[in-house]
Amino acid sequence: MKKILVLLISTFLNLNAFAAGGDGGGSSEASMYDEGVKLVKRAGKLEKKDKADKAKKLYSQAFKKFEKAYKEDTKNPDILNYLGFTSRKSGNFTDAEDYYLKGLSLDPKHNGINEYLGELYVQTDRIDKANERLEVLKSCNCDEFQELELIIKTRGTKIY
Repeated sequence: MKKILVLLISTFLNLNAFAAGGDGGGSSEASMYDEGVKLVKRAGKLEKKDKADKAKKLYSQAFKKFEKAYKEDTKNPDILNYLGFTSRKSGNFTDAEDYYLKGLSLDPKHNGINEYLGELYVQTDRIDKANERLEVLKSCNCDEFQELELIIKTRGTKIY
């Protein structure tokens, strides 16, 4: 009876340790990703309030979260998309392009990456390349196509 009781208590303690953030085998990647997404959303709100410096700091913090998530999951195009996005928003266009292209190597039709890479190309005055991204999105019937199309058409106006 004692052995069964010890076994039950031991099992219970191990389950509680696991549920409280023990070795979840990838849970740190998910939480880093989620934390990064929250920071990106907060930064976007700050940008809309014309608080660019504060937004840039949050994008930098988010980048660090996505970097940690990427170490755990190098085959996730969504993480690469956010690494590119936060790099671009922080003014690191070369790094942003590299992350976007890595993401497209995993998923060439990723709507978010194609849109944001197109936006980067508009920002860096490579409209021909932006139009290539738009062409990839053409058949998706998605918001990303419409948003990139608008940015290309109004490239003299900073809306990205």
